[in-house]
Amino acid sequence: MLYLDNAATTPVRAEVLEAMTPYLTDEFGNPSSRHTVGERAATALEDARGRVAAVLGMRRGDVVFTSGGTEANNLAVKGVSLAALESRGARHVVATPIEHESILASAAYLERFHGFDVTLVPVDGTGRVDPGGLAEAVRDDTAVVSVGLANNEIGTVQDAPALAAVAHERRVPFHLDAVQAAGWLPLRDTGADAIALAGHKLGAPKGTGVLAVRGRIPLEPLLHGGGQQRGRRSGTEPVADAVGFAVALELAESERAGRAEHVAAVRDGFVDRVLARVPSARLTGHPTARLPGTASFTFAGTSGEAVLLELERRGVVSSSGSACAAGSDEPSHVLVALGIPPELAQTSVRFTLPHTHRGSLDAVADAVADAVAAVR
Repeated sequence: MLYLDNAATTPVRAEVLEAMTPYLTDEFGNPSSRHTVGERAATALEDARGRVAAVLGMRRGDVVFTSGGTEANNLAVKGVSLAALESRGARHVVATPIEHESILASAAYLERFHGFDVTLVPVDGTGRVDPGGLAEAVRDDTAVVSVGLANNEIGTVQDAPALAAVAHERRVPFHLDAVQAAGWLPLRDTGADAIALAGHKLGAPKGTGVLAVRGRIPLEPLLHGGGQQRGRRSGTEPVADAVGFAVALELAESERAGRAEHVAAVRDGFVDRVLARVPSARLTGHPTARLPGTASFTFAGTSGEAVLLELERRGVVSSSGSACAAGSDEPSHVLVALGIPPELAQTSVRFTLPHTHRGSLDAVADAVADAVAAVR
Protein backbone atom coordinates (compact mmCIF):
# COMPACT_ATOMS: atom_id res chain seq x y z
CA MET A 1 0.00 0.00 0.00
CA LEU A 2 1.37 3.41 -1.01
CA TYR A 3 0.16 6.23 1.24
CA LEU A 4 -0.22 9.52 -0.67
CA ASP A 5 -2.39 11.48 1.77
CA ASN A 6 0.34 13.18 3.76
CA ALA A 7 -1.48 16.53 3.73
CA ALA A 8 -4.03 14.85 6.01
CA THR A 9 -1.48 13.44 8.44
CA THR A 10 1.99 11.92 8.61
CA PRO A 11 3.42 9.06 10.68
CA VAL A 12 5.14 10.02 13.92
CA ARG A 13 8.91 10.03 13.48
CA ALA A 14 11.06 7.72 15.62
CA GLU A 15 13.22 10.66 16.73
CA VAL A 16 10.10 12.45 17.97
CA LEU A 17 8.88 9.47 19.97
CA GLU A 18 12.32 9.06 21.51
CA ALA A 19 12.43 12.71 22.56
CA MET A 20 8.91 12.56 24.05
CA THR A 21 9.27 9.32 25.99
CA PRO A 22 11.03 10.72 29.11
CA TYR A 23 8.22 13.26 29.59
CA LEU A 24 5.59 10.55 29.28
CA THR A 25 7.30 8.38 31.89
CA ASP A 26 9.85 9.46 34.53
CA GLU A 27 9.83 13.23 33.90
CA PHE A 28 6.11 13.66 34.51
CA GLY A 29 6.18 16.96 36.42
CA ASN A 30 3.77 19.85 36.04
CA PRO A 31 5.79 22.77 34.64
CA SER A 32 3.88 25.21 36.88
CA SER A 33 4.91 23.39 40.07
CA ARG A 34 7.54 25.09 42.23
CA HIS A 35 9.67 22.08 43.07
CA THR A 36 12.49 20.24 41.35
CA VAL A 37 10.24 17.81 39.48
CA GLY A 38 8.14 20.65 38.09
CA GLU A 39 11.19 22.78 37.36
CA ARG A 40 12.71 20.05 35.20
CA ALA A 41 9.47 19.95 33.20
CA ALA A 42 9.47 23.75 32.93
CA THR A 43 13.05 23.70 31.66
CA ALA A 44 12.16 21.18 28.94
CA LEU A 45 9.10 23.22 27.98
CA GLU A 46 11.08 26.45 27.65
CA ASP A 47 13.77 24.68 25.67
CA ALA A 48 11.10 23.43 23.22
CA ARG A 49 9.62 26.90 23.01
CA GLY A 50 13.02 28.38 22.16
CA ARG A 51 13.71 25.77 19.49
CA VAL A 52 10.40 26.46 17.76
CA ALA A 53 11.02 30.20 17.94
CA ALA A 54 14.46 29.78 16.36
CA VAL A 55 12.98 28.02 13.31
CA LEU A 56 10.35 30.75 12.91
CA GLY A 57 12.70 33.66 13.49
CA MET A 58 10.60 34.83 16.43
CA ARG A 59 11.11 35.22 20.17
CA ARG A 60 10.71 32.45 22.72
CA GLY A 61 7.84 34.28 24.41
CA ASP A 62 5.93 34.52 21.12
CA VAL A 63 5.33 30.75 20.98
CA VAL A 64 2.01 29.40 22.25
CA PHE A 65 1.61 25.62 22.24
CA THR A 66 -1.88 24.54 21.14
CA SER A 67 -3.82 21.35 20.43
CA GLY A 68 -3.21 21.69 16.68
CA GLY A 69 -3.70 23.89 13.64
CA THR A 70 -7.43 24.38 14.13
CA GLU A 71 -6.97 25.81 17.61
CA ALA A 72 -4.01 27.89 16.45
CA ASN A 73 -6.08 29.46 13.65
CA ASN A 74 -9.03 30.03 15.98
CA LEU A 75 -6.78 31.74 18.51
CA ALA A 76 -5.22 33.92 15.82
CA VAL A 77 -8.43 35.06 14.12
CA LYS A 78 -10.61 35.37 17.21
CA GLY A 79 -7.91 36.39 19.66
CA VAL A 80 -6.37 39.14 17.54
CA SER A 81 -9.79 40.39 16.40
CA LEU A 82 -11.34 40.55 19.87
CA ALA A 83 -8.29 42.34 21.22
CA ALA A 84 -8.52 44.85 18.37
CA LEU A 85 -12.22 45.32 19.06
CA GLU A 86 -11.47 46.17 22.67
CA SER A 87 -8.48 48.43 21.98
CA ARG A 88 -9.65 50.36 18.92
CA GLY A 89 -13.17 49.31 18.08
CA ALA A 90 -12.13 47.29 15.00
CA ARG A 91 -14.90 45.08 13.63
CA HIS A 92 -13.63 43.82 10.28
CA VAL A 93 -11.83 40.60 9.26
CA VAL A 94 -10.20 39.96 5.89
CA ALA A 95 -9.51 36.45 4.57
CA THR A 96 -9.96 34.58 1.27
CA PRO A 97 -12.63 32.09 0.18
CA ILE A 98 -10.11 29.23 -0.07
CA GLU A 99 -9.00 29.27 3.57
CA HIS A 100 -9.19 26.29 5.90
CA GLU A 101 -12.53 25.99 7.66
CA SER A 102 -10.90 26.87 10.99
CA ILE A 103 -10.30 30.38 9.62
CA LEU A 104 -13.60 30.77 7.77
CA ALA A 105 -15.65 29.45 10.69
CA SER A 106 -13.80 31.70 13.14
CA ALA A 107 -14.56 34.71 10.97
CA ALA A 108 -18.21 33.63 10.74
CA TYR A 109 -18.34 33.33 14.54
CA LEU A 110 -17.09 36.91 14.92
CA GLU A 111 -19.71 38.01 12.41
CA ARG A 112 -22.59 36.25 14.20
CA PHE A 113 -21.78 36.99 17.82
CA HIS A 114 -19.70 40.19 17.78
CA GLY A 115 -21.05 42.13 14.82
CA PHE A 116 -17.93 41.92 12.65
CA ASP A 117 -17.90 42.44 8.91
CA VAL A 118 -16.05 39.74 6.95
CA THR A 119 -14.48 40.36 3.54
CA LEU A 120 -13.25 37.42 1.48
CA VAL A 121 -10.78 38.62 -1.14
CA PRO A 122 -11.29 36.73 -4.43
CA VAL A 123 -8.55 34.49 -5.80
CA ASP A 124 -7.71 33.85 -9.44
CA GLY A 125 -8.24 30.56 -11.25
CA THR A 126 -5.04 29.14 -9.74
CA GLY A 127 -5.86 30.14 -6.16
CA ARG A 128 -3.54 33.14 -5.90
CA VAL A 129 -4.44 36.35 -4.06
CA ASP A 130 -3.70 39.63 -5.84
CA PRO A 131 -2.04 42.10 -3.41
CA GLY A 132 -3.98 44.88 -5.14
CA GLY A 133 -7.25 43.13 -4.36
CA LEU A 134 -6.18 42.72 -0.75
CA ALA A 135 -5.33 46.42 -0.55
CA GLU A 136 -8.85 47.28 -1.68
CA ALA A 137 -10.34 45.05 1.04
CA VAL A 138 -8.35 46.32 4.03
CA ARG A 139 -10.06 49.15 5.94
CA ASP A 140 -9.20 51.44 8.83
CA ASP A 141 -11.28 49.21 11.11
CA THR A 142 -9.75 45.92 9.92
CA ALA A 143 -8.71 43.82 12.92
CA VAL A 144 -6.72 41.10 11.14
CA VAL A 145 -5.82 39.76 7.70
CA SER A 146 -5.69 35.95 7.65
CA VAL A 147 -4.26 34.01 4.70
CA GLY A 148 -2.96 30.48 4.18
CA LEU A 149 0.65 30.32 3.02
CA ALA A 150 -0.12 27.13 1.07
CA ASN A 151 -3.57 25.74 0.38
CA ASN A 152 -4.35 22.35 1.87
CA GLU A 153 -6.33 21.09 -1.13
CA ILE A 154 -4.60 22.43 -4.24
CA GLY A 155 -1.17 23.30 -2.84
CA THR A 156 -1.08 26.85 -4.25
CA VAL A 157 1.51 29.02 -2.47
CA GLN A 158 0.84 32.70 -1.79
CA ASP A 159 3.32 35.58 -1.99
CA ALA A 160 3.21 36.09 1.77
CA PRO A 161 5.69 39.00 2.02
CA ALA A 162 3.72 41.00 -0.56
CA LEU A 163 0.43 40.36 1.22
CA ALA A 164 1.97 41.15 4.61
CA ALA A 165 3.26 44.45 3.24
CA VAL A 166 -0.28 45.42 2.25
CA ALA A 167 -1.59 44.69 5.76
CA HIS A 168 1.29 46.46 7.46
CA GLU A 169 0.88 49.56 5.33
CA ARG A 170 -2.51 49.95 7.05
CA ARG A 171 -1.08 48.83 10.43
CA VAL A 172 -3.18 45.67 10.44
CA PRO A 173 -1.83 42.40 11.93
CA PHE A 174 -1.14 39.68 9.35
CA HIS A 175 -1.88 36.07 10.29
CA LEU A 176 -0.42 33.26 8.21
CA ASP A 177 -1.77 29.71 8.28
CA ALA A 178 1.40 27.72 7.58
CA VAL A 179 0.03 24.32 8.60
CA GLN A 180 0.60 22.78 5.16
CA ALA A 181 3.72 24.81 4.34
CA ALA A 182 5.94 23.77 7.25
CA GLY A 183 8.66 21.40 6.15
CA TRP A 184 8.22 22.43 2.51
CA LEU A 185 8.69 26.22 2.52
CA PRO A 186 10.83 28.70 4.51
CA LEU A 187 8.95 30.01 7.54
CA ARG A 188 11.18 33.01 8.23
CA ASP A 189 10.83 36.41 6.58
CA THR A 190 7.20 35.88 5.62
CA GLY A 191 6.10 39.12 7.23
CA ALA A 192 3.69 37.27 9.51
CA ASP A 193 2.72 38.73 12.87
CA ALA A 194 1.11 35.41 13.78
CA ILE A 195 1.83 32.00 12.27
CA ALA A 196 -0.03 28.72 12.84
CA LEU A 197 1.48 25.23 12.63
CA ALA A 198 0.28 21.66 13.26
CA GLY A 199 2.56 18.88 14.47
CA HIS A 200 0.89 15.95 12.74
CA LYS A 201 1.82 17.35 9.32
CA LEU A 202 5.49 17.16 10.36
CA GLY A 203 5.91 13.79 12.03
CA ALA A 204 4.71 14.80 15.51
CA PRO A 205 1.58 13.36 17.15
CA LYS A 206 -1.93 14.54 16.32
CA GLY A 207 -3.18 17.10 18.82
CA THR A 208 0.02 19.17 18.80
CA GLY A 209 0.42 22.63 17.34
CA VAL A 210 1.71 26.16 17.73
CA LEU A 211 0.54 29.70 17.25
CA ALA A 212 3.48 32.07 17.32
CA VAL A 213 2.32 35.66 17.87
CA ARG A 214 4.71 38.56 18.05
CA GLY A 215 4.69 40.14 21.50
CA ARG A 216 3.53 43.54 20.26
CA ILE A 217 0.25 42.06 18.94
CA PRO A 218 -2.58 42.15 21.52
CA LEU A 219 -4.26 38.74 21.83
CA GLU A 220 -7.43 37.88 23.71
CA PRO A 221 -7.18 34.28 24.97
CA LEU A 222 -9.80 31.68 24.15
CA LEU A 223 -9.01 29.64 27.26
CA HIS A 224 -9.03 31.35 30.66
CA GLY A 225 -7.72 30.02 33.93
CA GLY A 226 -4.27 29.81 35.42
CA GLY A 227 -2.58 32.23 33.04
CA GLN A 228 -0.07 29.82 31.55
CA GLN A 229 1.82 30.75 28.37
CA ARG A 230 1.87 34.46 29.25
CA GLY A 231 -1.87 34.39 29.72
CA ARG A 232 -2.44 33.61 26.06
CA ARG A 233 -3.57 30.01 26.62
CA SER A 234 -4.37 28.82 30.12
CA GLY A 235 -4.07 25.18 31.07
CA THR A 236 -1.30 22.85 32.14
CA GLU A 237 1.12 22.64 29.23
CA PRO A 238 1.65 19.19 27.62
CA VAL A 239 5.42 19.01 27.98
CA ALA A 240 5.91 15.82 25.98
CA ASP A 241 3.86 17.20 23.10
CA ALA A 242 5.81 20.44 23.10
CA VAL A 243 9.13 18.58 23.06
CA GLY A 244 7.96 16.30 20.26
CA PHE A 245 6.68 19.23 18.21
CA ALA A 246 9.97 21.08 18.56
CA VAL A 247 12.00 18.05 17.44
CA ALA A 248 9.70 17.42 14.47
CA LEU A 249 9.86 21.05 13.34
CA GLU A 250 13.65 21.19 13.65
CA LEU A 251 14.07 17.98 11.67
CA ALA A 252 11.66 19.13 8.96
CA GLU A 253 13.45 22.45 8.62
CA SER A 254 16.92 20.90 8.53
CA GLU A 255 15.87 18.51 5.76
CA ARG A 256 13.62 20.89 3.85
CA ALA A 257 15.91 22.39 1.22
CA GLY A 258 17.38 19.10 0.02
CA ARG A 259 14.15 17.14 -0.05
CA ALA A 260 11.71 19.72 -1.43
CA GLU A 261 13.53 20.05 -4.74
CA HIS A 262 13.66 16.28 -5.26
CA VAL A 263 10.01 15.73 -4.36
CA ALA A 264 8.94 18.58 -6.66
CA ALA A 265 10.70 16.86 -9.56
CA VAL A 266 8.95 13.56 -8.75
CA ARG A 267 5.61 15.38 -8.56
CA ASP A 268 6.15 17.07 -11.91
CA GLY A 269 6.84 13.73 -13.56
CA PHE A 270 3.70 12.30 -12.00
CA VAL A 271 1.57 15.26 -13.15
CA ASP A 272 2.87 15.01 -16.71
CA ARG A 273 2.13 11.27 -16.88
CA VAL A 274 -1.40 11.62 -15.46
CA LEU A 275 -2.25 14.42 -17.89
CA ALA A 276 -0.86 12.37 -20.78
CA ARG A 277 -2.69 9.17 -19.85
CA VAL A 278 -6.03 10.64 -18.76
CA PRO A 279 -7.43 13.08 -21.37
CA SER A 280 -10.13 14.35 -18.99
CA ALA A 281 -7.66 15.15 -16.20
CA ARG A 282 -7.20 18.76 -15.17
CA LEU A 283 -4.53 19.91 -12.70
CA THR A 284 -5.98 22.31 -10.11
CA GLY A 285 -4.03 25.07 -8.41
CA HIS A 286 -1.06 27.06 -9.61
CA PRO A 287 1.16 25.17 -12.11
CA THR A 288 4.45 26.28 -10.49
CA ALA A 289 3.75 28.20 -7.26
CA ARG A 290 2.63 25.11 -5.42
CA LEU A 291 3.80 22.83 -2.63
CA PRO A 292 6.46 20.37 -3.82
CA GLY A 293 4.47 17.34 -2.72
CA THR A 294 0.96 18.24 -3.85
CA ALA A 295 -0.86 17.29 -7.07
CA SER A 296 -4.63 17.68 -7.27
CA PHE A 297 -6.77 16.83 -10.29
CA THR A 298 -10.35 16.81 -11.46
CA PHE A 299 -11.50 13.92 -13.68
CA ALA A 300 -14.55 14.97 -15.65
CA GLY A 301 -17.20 12.30 -16.05
CA THR A 302 -16.30 10.47 -12.84
CA SER A 303 -16.97 10.61 -9.12
CA GLY A 304 -13.94 11.51 -7.05
CA GLU A 305 -14.97 9.12 -4.30
CA ALA A 306 -15.36 6.27 -6.79
CA VAL A 307 -11.89 6.95 -8.21
CA LEU A 308 -10.48 6.87 -4.67
CA LEU A 309 -12.02 3.45 -4.05
CA GLU A 310 -10.61 2.11 -7.31
CA LEU A 311 -7.18 3.49 -6.43
CA GLU A 312 -7.23 1.87 -3.02
CA ARG A 313 -8.10 -1.46 -4.67
CA ARG A 314 -4.90 -0.92 -6.65
CA GLY A 315 -2.83 -0.18 -3.55
CA VAL A 316 -2.83 3.63 -3.61
CA VAL A 317 -4.28 5.70 -0.75
CA SER A 318 -5.14 9.32 -1.54
CA SER A 319 -8.02 11.71 -0.82
CA SER A 320 -10.65 13.91 -2.42
CA GLY A 321 -9.42 17.02 -0.60
CA SER A 322 -9.27 18.26 2.98
CA ALA A 323 -9.54 15.54 5.62
CA CYS A 324 -11.46 18.06 7.75
CA ALA A 325 -14.29 17.97 5.18
CA ALA A 326 -14.34 14.19 4.74
CA GLY A 327 -17.87 12.80 4.48
CA SER A 328 -19.37 16.03 3.18
CA ASP A 329 -21.54 15.81 0.07
CA GLU A 330 -20.85 19.43 -0.80
CA PRO A 331 -18.29 20.31 -3.49
CA SER A 332 -15.00 21.73 -2.26
CA HIS A 333 -15.34 25.42 -1.39
CA VAL A 334 -11.75 25.84 -2.55
CA LEU A 335 -12.39 24.53 -6.05
CA VAL A 336 -15.64 26.43 -6.39
CA ALA A 337 -13.81 29.65 -5.44
CA LEU A 338 -11.41 28.95 -8.34
CA GLY A 339 -14.38 29.04 -10.71
CA ILE A 340 -14.61 25.27 -11.14
CA PRO A 341 -18.24 24.14 -11.59
CA PRO A 342 -19.59 22.25 -8.55
CA GLU A 343 -20.22 19.04 -10.50
CA LEU A 344 -16.62 19.03 -11.75
CA ALA A 345 -15.29 19.90 -8.30
CA GLN A 346 -16.85 16.68 -7.00
CA THR A 347 -14.53 14.67 -9.25
CA SER A 348 -11.43 15.95 -7.44
CA VAL A 349 -8.64 13.67 -6.22
CA ARG A 350 -5.60 14.92 -4.28
CA PHE A 351 -2.20 13.20 -4.03
CA THR A 352 0.23 14.45 -1.36
CA LEU A 353 3.71 13.00 -1.08
CA PRO A 354 5.82 12.53 2.04
CA HIS A 355 8.92 14.65 2.55
CA THR A 356 11.00 11.49 2.23
CA HIS A 357 9.62 10.17 -1.08
CA ARG A 358 12.12 8.56 -3.45
CA GLY A 359 11.70 7.21 -6.96
CA SER A 360 9.13 7.91 -9.66
CA LEU A 361 5.35 7.66 -9.46
CA ASP A 362 4.88 6.23 -12.95
CA ALA A 363 3.10 3.17 -11.59
CA VAL A 364 0.75 5.38 -9.59
CA ALA A 365 -0.05 7.46 -12.66
CA ASP A 366 -0.86 4.25 -14.52
CA ALA A 367 -3.10 3.18 -11.62
CA VAL A 368 -4.87 6.55 -11.84
CA ALA A 369 -5.54 6.00 -15.53
CA ASP A 370 -6.89 2.51 -14.88
CA ALA A 371 -9.05 3.71 -11.98
CA VAL A 372 -10.58 6.54 -14.01
CA ALA A 373 -11.25 4.19 -16.90
CA ALA A 374 -12.92 1.68 -14.56
CA VAL A 375 -15.19 4.34 -13.07
CA ARG A 376 -16.15 5.88 -16.40
